[in-house]
Amino acid sequence: MQYMRRLIVVLFFISIVGILFAQPSIDTTIGKLNKNSVEYISVTQLLQDSSVVLLDTRKKEEYDVSHIQNAIWVGHRKFKLNLVESKIVDKKAPIVVYCSIGVRSEDIGEKLLKAGYTNVKNLYGGIFEWKNKGLPVFDQSNQETQKVHAFNRYWGKFLKNAEKVYRFKNKALEN
Repeated sequence: MQYMRRLIVVLFFISIVGILFAQPSIDTTIGKLNKNSVEYISVTQLLQDSSVVLLDTRKKEEYDVSHIQNAIWVGHRKFKLNLVESKIVDKKAPIVVYCSIGVRSEDIGEKLLKAGYTNVKNLYGGIFEWKNKGLPVFDQSNQETQKVHAFNRYWGKFLKNAEKVYRFKNKALEN
């Protein structure tokens, strides 16, 4: 009986340690943080449709480090619907919102849907998934770059195929 109790305790601690040190993935993180309120589009699907308008919902400093070519910066906290409405008059136009992995962009997608836009999708895995698949990103001078703003060290774990850039108090720290 004593042996069984010890075995149960050991197995319990092993499972707890496994949970604490498990490497999170984009899939599990999106599953925990998103409500699936905006339809997803995969990187592969996005590549098949050149008519979409891309909206980058990250911070301006993230966008300046790199963004998907031709994306329009709209921000997240500083998002202004009237900016989008002035650039995208057709409420049926295909729009894809993205951020680092797809969490902040879901918020902006919800606002666009509420404003009457009917063809809004959220890029699954965001710019991290885009870059992880080896696709190009461009800096503020519209030059191709390998750098991607990784937001912070936690989120940076999801970015595998880029030179990670972190900015704190206007000071760049490159990894």
